[in-house]
Amino acid sequence: MGPRSRERRAGAVQSTNDSSAISKTSLAARGYVNDAFAALLVPGTARRAPLIHRGYYVRARAVRHCVRAFLKGTCAVPGAPRAQIVSLGAGSDSLYFRLKTAGCLTRAAVWEVDFPDVAQRKAQRIRDTPELCALTGPFQSGDPGYMLCFESSDYCILGLDLRQLQRLDHALGTAGLDAAAPTLLLAEAVLTYLEPDDAAALIAWAAQRFSNALFVVYEQMRPRDAFGEFMQQHFRQLNSPLHGLDRFPDAEAQQQRFLQAGWTACRAMDMNEFYRCFLPAEERRRVENLETFDEFEEWHLKCAHYFILAASRGDALSQTLVFPPSETFPRIDPPSPSGIFPASVVTGDSQGPHLKRYGHASVLLSPGLILSAGGFGEQEGRHCRVRKFHLLSRYCDFEWKGNQICSWGTGAQWDGRLYHTMTRLSDTQVLVLGGRLSPVTPALGILQLLFCKSEDNNPEDLNVTVTKVGPEEDSTLSCWRHSTTEVSYENQRYLFVYGGRSVAEPVLSDWHFLHVGTMAWVRIPVEGEVPEGRHSHSACSCQGGALIAGGLGASEEPLSSVFFLKPISCGFIWESIAIQPPITPRYSHTAHVVNGKLLLVGGVWIHSSSVPGVTVIDLSTGLSFEYQIDTTCVPWPLMLHNHTSILLPEEQQLLLLGGGGNCFSFGTYFNPCTVTLDLSSLSARQ
Repeated sequence: MGPRSRERRAGAVQSTNDSSAISKTSLAARGYVNDAFAALLVPGTARRAPLIHRGYYVRARAVRHCVRAFLKGTCAVPGAPRAQIVSLGAGSDSLYFRLKTAGCLTRAAVWEVDFPDVAQRKAQRIRDTPELCALTGPFQSGDPGYMLCFESSDYCILGLDLRQLQRLDHALGTAGLDAAAPTLLLAEAVLTYLEPDDAAALIAWAAQRFSNALFVVYEQMRPRDAFGEFMQQHFRQLNSPLHGLDRFPDAEAQQQRFLQAGWTACRAMDMNEFYRCFLPAEERRRVENLETFDEFEEWHLKCAHYFILAASRGDALSQTLVFPPSETFPRIDPPSPSGIFPASVVTGDSQGPHLKRYGHASVLLSPGLILSAGGFGEQEGRHCRVRKFHLLSRYCDFEWKGNQICSWGTGAQWDGRLYHTMTRLSDTQVLVLGGRLSPVTPALGILQLLFCKSEDNNPEDLNVTVTKVGPEEDSTLSCWRHSTTEVSYENQRYLFVYGGRSVAEPVLSDWHFLHVGTMAWVRIPVEGEVPEGRHSHSACSCQGGALIAGGLGASEEPLSSVFFLKPISCGFIWESIAIQPPITPRYSHTAHVVNGKLLLVGGVWIHSSSVPGVTVIDLSTGLSFEYQIDTTCVPWPLMLHNHTSILLPEEQQLLLLGGGGNCFSFGTYFNPCTVTLDLSSLSARQ
């Protein structure tokens, strides 16, 4: 890489600091963290989305956890030398000022290192802000051409390139850093922007330079799955690609990276594990109630793709000081795959922007005709709640054609809801239940979609009429992320609506029965132990009852339980299905019953580093099997959450429609095409 390319790359990396600093300011303004100094160090403000807030919150808490553990283990030792914190790539971070205000620097000091422009800008900001100068005490301003930009009795800011290790070593020594004193080296999203050889040299230098040290790293991992690929694309577009992820793709590889570089102990974990194990339950509840939130999939995926690592040297700084062993977050990896389901793109004119959506619902109207409605997606060149219907029709054995249609007539219009359910009542009638217009606005009322076919039965000429069913003020279903399943009782058709969430309740455990003939809510006795509340689960009709699987529980943790709402003479009874081996907890998946087997397709899980494929549960034996999805022949990435799926039993195929989500600060991703899974290997196993 030439000098100019290095300069452009450095400038792009510096811009990530500016964006991160604004996010941290927004984080403090919304009450996630107590930081009065973030806004003083950053010119300008912007309110970030709740998903961004959560991501930066867990980052801030992980770093705070490590810093506090270091200071507790070093400053409490009588007669010990002054503790040292070296923040590499510190940017506009306010760590020094927070520690100084908390009284944590009586026997400690902070050194910060960043690019010269960033360091000089921060030093000038401090000099121009009386509130900050009052905390640093008397200070010296460095020469603009010199590496030392700011110096007080317990705070130094150095401007230099971390790739220039000889200059770094000399500058830190000149600024008073003692290689024999207990030292915390902190690198928040820094090493990954260095070329792998430069990062390796920095890690090895620190191991050789400090005999009693802790190296804390926070950055990205898991580049090879769908979310990881989209994450990498984002940083490449910013001209700040993530380096070393292929060489060190997961927490285990990162641990070995430090151990092989001379660090004596190391532990790393993803942010889901940190959040569950090292934050008190009451603190998690506080944060989860700060803002209305409904992006659970992307929150868990973001946390799965970032890690916190603590590597130590010297007997005084054992890694268990930072991350003591915990049994509260067990790893539940799926068994080795029993087979593969090949995936391929549905051929024909099925692709187009109107199929790019998530949070929608799909239903098989008749053989060869699939309706999708609602959700968030691309429409007329912009991202919005989708108001047009999409029909996918098969016009020969293996080819499909997509067509978008609008509601017809002067009656009700499609209101743009998402996370609703749709149930086919006949070839020309579909019932829409629940959903939301925003995280604080439920989509009230039941909608009925009536389809009028043309004389030549051409799907392109299909008219859709939207009507409201039942009383206008009916708020029985002010929920979303629920399930609707057709069940039978006393030879009558009912829709069983279960779970979900609402504005008032983060999870629901209740249910309702809707009589199809009268469109009236009725009470039917249900016996047995009530399952815990959940949303984003799956539900399938089975033998007149309903199979409920997985979901997200009250503590925002995925569930693994499977229940059968079994018909009995006086109503229904809940029965728990024992499964061996236990399945990995998951949610935001789809499900189907095929020849006595329950298929759980895709979804999100946090207890395993593998990618959800298809879990197959034999309902007669309770045995579970895992099938990988071979995505070699489909566009990548393919995100199998917030999607829908349609079973074509005669063809032994499963169509996957839509899916994706708002992927943290990386942007919104929509699966670009409809995909089919070949299930023929499942029948061959019987």
